[in-house]
Amino acid sequence: MSGDQYIEAADRTLDATYEEPMSLDTYIETLLSKPGIAAHAPKYLLAAIEAAGTRTVIEEGEEKQRYRFFDDPWNDGEHAILGNTEVLNRFVDDLRSIAAGRGKEEKILWLDGPTATGKSELKRCLVNGLREYSKTEDGRRYTMEWNVAGVEGSAGLTYSDEPATADEDDWYESPVQSHPLTVFPESVRKDLLTELNERLDDHIPVRVEGELDPFSREAYEYLEEQYRRQGVEDLFSEATARQHLRIKNFVVDIGQGIGILHSEDEGSPKERLVGSWMHGMLRELDSRGRKNPQAFSYDGVLSQGNGLLTIVEDASQHADLLQKLLNVPDEGRVKLDKGIGMDIDTQLIIISNPDLQGQLNKHVEREGQDPLKALKRRLDRHRFTYLTNLSLEAELLRRELTDETSVWDASTWDQLEEWMRAPLTIQVRGADDIVRDREIAPHSIEAAALYAVVSRLDTTNLPEEHSIVDKALLFDRGYIRDGEERIDIEDVEFEGEGTNGEHGIPVTYTRDIIADLLHEESERFHEELAVESVIMPRDLLDTMAERLTDAPVFSTTEAAEFEQRIAPVKEYAFSQQEEDVLNAMMRDKRVDEATVAEYVEHVYAWSQGDKIENERGERVEPDQLKMKLFEIEHLGRFEEDDYSGNQPSDAVTAFRTEQIITALNRHAWRNRDEEFRVAAVNPKEIPVIKAVLGNYSWADIERTYEDFDPNQWDNPPSGTETETLKEATIQNMQELYDYSEATAELTSRHVMSQVSYKWD
Repeated sequence: MSGDQYIEAADRTLDATYEEPMSLDTYIETLLSKPGIAAHAPKYLLAAIEAAGTRTVIEEGEEKQRYRFFDDPWNDGEHAILGNTEVLNRFVDDLRSIAAGRGKEEKILWLDGPTATGKSELKRCLVNGLREYSKTEDGRRYTMEWNVAGVEGSAGLTYSDEPATADEDDWYESPVQSHPLTVFPESVRKDLLTELNERLDDHIPVRVEGELDPFSREAYEYLEEQYRRQGVEDLFSEATARQHLRIKNFVVDIGQGIGILHSEDEGSPKERLVGSWMHGMLRELDSRGRKNPQAFSYDGVLSQGNGLLTIVEDASQHADLLQKLLNVPDEGRVKLDKGIGMDIDTQLIIISNPDLQGQLNKHVEREGQDPLKALKRRLDRHRFTYLTNLSLEAELLRRELTDETSVWDASTWDQLEEWMRAPLTIQVRGADDIVRDREIAPHSIEAAALYAVVSRLDTTNLPEEHSIVDKALLFDRGYIRDGEERIDIEDVEFEGEGTNGEHGIPVTYTRDIIADLLHEESERFHEELAVESVIMPRDLLDTMAERLTDAPVFSTTEAAEFEQRIAPVKEYAFSQQEEDVLNAMMRDKRVDEATVAEYVEHVYAWSQGDKIENERGERVEPDQLKMKLFEIEHLGRFEEDDYSGNQPSDAVTAFRTEQIITALNRHAWRNRDEEFRVAAVNPKEIPVIKAVLGNYSWADIERTYEDFDPNQWDNPPSGTETETLKEATIQNMQELYDYSEATAELTSRHVMSQVSYKWD
């Protein structure tokens, strides 16, 4: 686009965001047609979250509905919160209870957990989401602005000591985003809210309580007094007329509807909470023997967050304020001074690391005399934990290393596997000031993520027949495979909930290890390939384990415990590399999925005594010969003697029933709300079929390539079958799994070194 076109696009964006200020009566008419825009703070926050919709995810092996709001869709996922869906859902449930007034109004929502678990991302996600929602038609947020100029004898209303001028310079917005309906007398407002809620298509009614903020109260009372002196009868109408009161929409942001108290913010409790008196202003303004609210700064966190959201970040740094916040959810009111109070409508959220829990419990031994008991009763704790899903940890790790932000919203497990296994190339500037590409090989990110996840899993409730890696895989995809058998998570008994995600290796540790390896020299050498620039899975895992004891974030006990868990992770990483190599070696021997799907369709029809439709649209009997040939040639399960002609023996019949039909029935049960169609089944969901589609063994290699010798792999003799097979395998690894030539060479060498003994 040209420069003018970019300017025009910016104009259109602002035009769609802001409205012209309106009179009070026009605002009321707008509310009557769209009552939802009058929402009180927790209801508005809830509406913003729900407006973004939901999606289905699998966490800890269970399907859950996740609010897309927490994926930060407005910024392409830049501040998405990965995992902790159940915690976020409980957070939204609490908001729903608070908004509806169902007993949790006095609660302060507390988000607690170790570092690098997504708490800070939640803060950014809330800011981004509320800002964008306030730009939409359904999410408009309104406040008041006042003008006292034009009233006989008026000296003007101002935040500063400058004399009032005229026109637009005479308008001053409520410094705390007061709700426009607070201008009405309580009895009138009650009737208005009753009518709004009758028109509202929602089970949560709109509530607007409290009075005008002190600044707006000063303006209104001044106008009312001036018109009373003039003998005007309709005082409210005159004081709130279009020339004195306008209703304007504003874009929610930090400082305007969202207040955030940061760990480094200083000042007295009152300054941090509501603001401070500006003593120079008090001298300038005619305060008539009292403190004029015009001379208050209104820059405290509650003032900024009035009307929507107040966040106390790193709450342990502001523990002295927490008790002073108790009356906010209870009474909805704070004080500017002894005689001046301010009603507050905000949703309080505090964010902390685990150290706050220790501060809250420092008087626990005093039991009934615990001075913090009232505070603890009002805190509703939502504990964030480390991720226990492999795919989510891999996604988070890639985010830490790159500028990738899009949320992995895969429709199939195969897609997630592809993203997890993917290599990564990062440019690194060396000491010689030359920028070089460093390649993180396929499965490296996956392996590092898996190691972090297994360090976070509770092993006390692990069944003897399953490893810690099995548990990690069950949590991520809901099932594992044991040969041809599929084991679903509901079939595995984990006694109790355990302490999954409570501690472990944080993503920041893994990220820093990779950052170090990117700048360290490698001793690998190859005459043609830049293998010295490659980080392999075993490089990363070895380094992570070796440097645990030097990392101050881990205790000696933790370092020893985590080091012991690396062996099964290495085995899994090798199995993934081994599978890639086997599939690449057998690529030309693989049966296509259409042939497999045809076999499954014939077996299903045979079991049901049904017919199938051929290419000419005719209904015909299942083809016994096709099933027989598939079972002998592709599955390798049976021989000619297992059939009488083309009719299956009892053993073949049992195989079809127990291995194929049982898997189809399981699929039908999992999708029982939909019409079952065998054509809709992914053949890979049938364990015995998965082997045909690419789960090969070294016995297959030995049978297929009789002259192959893995001991020759590093430098195969010219003209040998090993040379030909290696060239094809390296090429296939690049085409199938996005290996580079260097990583394919290193991976295949590593695999062959581990399996060559099978040929000795």
